[in-house]
Amino acid sequence: MDGSAIAQFVPLILIFAIMYFLLIRPQQKKMKEHQKMVAALRRGDQVVTQGGIIGKVSKVKEGNEVEIEIAEGVKVRVVQNTITTVLSKTEPAES
Repeated sequence: MDGSAIAQFVPLILIFAIMYFLLIRPQQKKMKEHQKMVAALRRGDQVVTQGGIIGKVSKVKEGNEVEIEIAEGVKVRVVQNTITTVLSKTEPAES
C-alpha cells in the first residue's frame, strides 16, 4: 500500500519540477538581469520605459528615481524599475 501512495505523488512531483524549470527559474533569471541593468544606469544612456517613452538619462537620483530627458528641455522623473530597455550605453568616464 505504501508503494501505491508514493506512485500517486510521482506525477505531482514531476509537474512541479517541470513548472520550476519552465516558468519559475527563467523568470528569476530575467529579474536578476533586469536588476543588474537598472543598477548600471548612467547619465547619457538612452532608455525605454514601460510606458514606451524613449529618452536619455540626465540624472540618476537617490531613492530609485531617474530623471529622463524626453525632448530638449523636457525632463521627467521615473522610477528605475519602470525602465525596460537600455538602447545605447555611454562609456564610463575615464579619470
